[in-house]
Amino acid sequence: MMQNGNRINAERLKEARLFRRMTMDELASIVGINKQAISQFENKKASPEPITLRRIADALRFPYSFFVEGDPQSVIGNTYFRALYSSKKKDLVSQQIKTKYLARIHAILSKKVKFKNLNLPPFDNGERMTIERLAMYVRQYWELGDAPIPNMVALLERNGIIVGEFSTDSREIDAFYQYYEENGNSTYCVVLGTDKRSFYRRQFNCAHELGHILLHERYADLNEINREEFREREDEANDFAAAFLLPADTFGKDVSVYPNRLSHYVELKKKWNVSIMAMIMRAYSLKYLTPSQYSYLMKQMSTNAYRIMEPLDDTVEYKHPRALRQAIELLLTKGNMSGEDVMRLFSANDFSISANVVEELLDLTKGTLSSKEPSNIVEFPVLIESHSH
Repeated sequence: MMQNGNRINAERLKEARLFRRMTMDELASIVGINKQAISQFENKKASPEPITLRRIADALRFPYSFFVEGDPQSVIGNTYFRALYSSKKKDLVSQQIKTKYLARIHAILSKKVKFKNLNLPPFDNGERMTIERLAMYVRQYWELGDAPIPNMVALLERNGIIVGEFSTDSREIDAFYQYYEENGNSTYCVVLGTDKRSFYRRQFNCAHELGHILLHERYADLNEINREEFREREDEANDFAAAFLLPADTFGKDVSVYPNRLSHYVELKKKWNVSIMAMIMRAYSLKYLTPSQYSYLMKQMSTNAYRIMEPLDDTVEYKHPRALRQAIELLLTKGNMSGEDVMRLFSANDFSISANVVEELLDLTKGTLSSKEPSNIVEFPVLIESHSH
């Protein structure tokens, strides 16, 4: 704890405001003080009186204690937003903070439950391995062969990548990844928006974010790169996702039967778990389609309104992240803890966040963490286990 007179954690005050997507003016108006005062609090030029801090905490719907705790030593790397240039800064910053809090929740839960270790293939992107070769190398390292991948969300979680799912408050943002390091422990968080609910889109999004993790440096300042460089990184991540999900040999063999027939791609979609659009683009890049055939298929996609919704999109339920939810369920069942006990665990680690925030970030049923008794849910986690000590 850092309680020292009226001192507060100014960074958390700013984060909580941005988490709630509030401007300084909006917060000042609710609390009944002026904007300059909020600015001074956030910039460590002044500290609020306890009664003012109480009103700020109530307005932001965070516990009072959250603002008087210290933070662990941590480093946040890049957050790769596909919509970096088309989204409002307020939306992007809010998502970055949510993801940082997701990583903190994971770090604290890790003290009680054992998650899968991070299992990325050893790879130096200075080697300039081609994207095709890298995609096959990752498949070999994870022992996937060259068959279709049934569930990208589970695959990432199985290999120690944190996957989160929450509303991204913006139609532009449907997936992104962020690197987080706490006390020397590396964490990669992939966040999936809940707004674009297609299993097939989610498959590609996960593979795209994996491409960023493997191909692009953690710390380069994305504000320093221009639109063209940013677009190049996006193209590389897309190329990786296509090569990883649709291996040249096996997918090539399948698509080569009727490469210019749209109905064939509908059938292939059932097998490969990838959108028709992505498969047509992959077939073209593998030279199974001529430019005119590719153009014809794209026109058919528009004519059939497949660019809005493809066949099967509304028939297959999309996959949810499970590891963090299962960690909570494990503590509530085998751990013999109540929801309130779990929240006390966060407080004991200087992270007195509110139950509704944890429920939102982990997509838990409202009220899960308000319970005063252990749960009798019997669901045995497959991605985590109790620590043996």
